[in-house]
Parts: sequence; structure tokens; C-alpha cells
Amino acid sequence: MDGASSLAPDEEGGQGRHSAKTLIEFAYHTLRRDIIHGVLAPGSKLRIEQLRAQYEVGASTLREALTLLLSDALVTAEGQRGFRVAPVSMADFQDITRMRKLLECLALRESIEAGDDGWEAGVVAAFHRLSLAEDRLDRKDRASVDAWEDRNRAFHEALIAGCGSRWLHHFRGILYHQSERYRRFSLVNRGLGRDVHAEHHGIMEAALARDADLACTLTGEHIDRTLAAVVGIQTGHPADPD
Repeated sequence: MDGASSLAPDEEGGQGRHSAKTLIEFAYHTLRRDIIHGVLAPGSKLRIEQLRAQYEVGASTLREALTLLLSDALVTAEGQRGFRVAPVSMADFQDITRMRKLLECLALRESIEAGDDGWEAGVVAAFHRLSLAEDRLDRKDRASVDAWEDRNRAFHEALIAGCGSRWLHHFRGILYHQSERYRRFSLVNRGLGRDVHAEHHGIMEAALARDADLACTLTGEHIDRTLAAVVGIQTGHPADPD
């Protein structure tokens, strides 16, 4: 991978520009990205020797990174037999969706209550950047899908940026990344399939108007529609576009 070979000497000799901590963070974020993007398939065995060649980092670094991914529930441990990419299922996604709505709406409510002028400006700016990515989205082009996902994540994070709970942000983030695995499947196989721009705009307007009840209602419906789209693809009966 690009940049990996320049990191590797640190682990072996400690003479490079990057520390072991940086190497672990690099491996963690790269593996997490590839799991979420589906490059590493759900349920697949994560063999250390194969990963060493693929990511150009040492075995101890990979084990540390995989241990971190256990806490994100993106990887499972098999006792002494190593690690696997966490499996996916519709029952799992339904559970993720239910819990994500609870935490997302709680964080949004607190953010709307505490957010200042800087928070409002951040929400508007994130929505604008997301709108530009929506205009360029092509489900056959991975780069445009990645750009949309990055800006979609940034928009939802901007909405809850005013929430002061570190733990709420942490657990909500885990659920967001879990749901992204499923959402990407829907995006690549069907596209947005609905007016997501209007959904985002409605959530933004309600948040800026400090109408927490409406913002949370719209956010819950927004999350539910993604679940319906993924279930529709799995069953061969895609949900009707909005």
C-alpha cells in the first residue's frame, strides 16, 4: 500500500521518522478502512503473514491493531487460532440500527441544546461539502463513493459536535462505522435510491431552528430508510425511493 513501506523500518530498527505507536495507528486505521469498505470480506480469516505482505508492517504491529479492532466489533478472536473479520447479517444490522438511533438522537439533542454559533457554522459548512459530493456521486466509481461517505460522516459528526459526552461520541462512533459497512453495500449495488439530499437538508434545518424533537424524528427516519434499502437488496425487493 502507498506509504506503508516508509513506515516499516521504524518497527524493525527504530531509526525511521515514525514511532511504533504511529505504526499501530496506521495499521489500525488501514485495516478498519478495508473492513468497512469490504476489501476484507466479512467472516474472512485474517492471517498475519498474508497481512504483513499486504500492508508492509510487522507481525507485532498487526496483532496490536487487530486487538484494537476487537473493541470496535469489526474483528472477532478465535482463541489461539487468530482473528476473523466480523460477520454481517440482517439481524445484526437491525440491532445496530436500533441502538444507533438511540445514541445518535441523544447526542443530537444534547448538541442542539449546547451548540453555539461556531457549531451552526460547522453544520452548514459540512452540509455544503456533502452536497458537492452528492452531485459527483457515481456508484461505479469507488473514489466518489469514498468521498461521499467521508463527507456524510463529517456532516453527521458536525450535527452532534456540540454534545459534550466523550463516551456518547465513542459508542455512537462504533455504531456509525458498523452501519457504514452495510450502507456501502447498498450504495455500491443500488446507489442512493432516494432523495438523501432532502433528508439531510431537513435534519439540518430542524437542528439550526433548535427543534430537537423534529431533528431527532427526521434522523431516526433517515437511519431507518437505510435499513430498509439494505433489506430490500437482500430480499430482491428494494424499497421504493422517496
